[in-house]
Amino acid sequence: MKTCAALILAALAATGSAHAATVEHKQAPGAMIASAAIIPPGSTIYYLSGATAAPIDPKDMESPDAFGDTEVQAMSIFTKMKGQLAEMGLTMGDVVKLTVFLVGDPKKDGKMDRDGLARAFKKFFGSADQPNLPTRSAFQISALARPQQLIEVEAVAAKAP
Repeated sequence: MKTCAALILAALAATGSAHAATVEHKQAPGAMIASAAIIPPGSTIYYLSGATAAPIDPKDMESPDAFGDTEVQAMSIFTKMKGQLAEMGLTMGDVVKLTVFLVGDPKKDGKMDRDGLARAFKKFFGSADQPNLPTRSAFQISALARPQQLIEVEAVAAKAP
């Protein structure tokens, strides 16, 4: 009887800890971003510094279109982020939080290009290949380090034990 009770308790404990050791992305069907991310105790948290796009042509850092529009810049940033995460053994699915800083695009009457961001975002998050959505905040700001830069993104990723 004691052995049976011990086995049941061990099975329950293993089930509970297996469930607790998963980073959970709370996302409504059809939502663009997660409403919450729950990181279990013992997880490793990774903070990625804000990143901006690489120039389209490395020899041209100064022309008005050197970095492309918001969508092109977001694709560059997310591609770099994917590589940076891979070097740490992570994927875009491990991202739990993005903070996005958008400069008003002069070609859009000084308004941030939310649609350009969304098009790039959907290629890395919430797809059939990578269904997890991060939580996200996005802000329009007045400027970044280079006048041609329209977007900067910082990220937080988490990996459960």
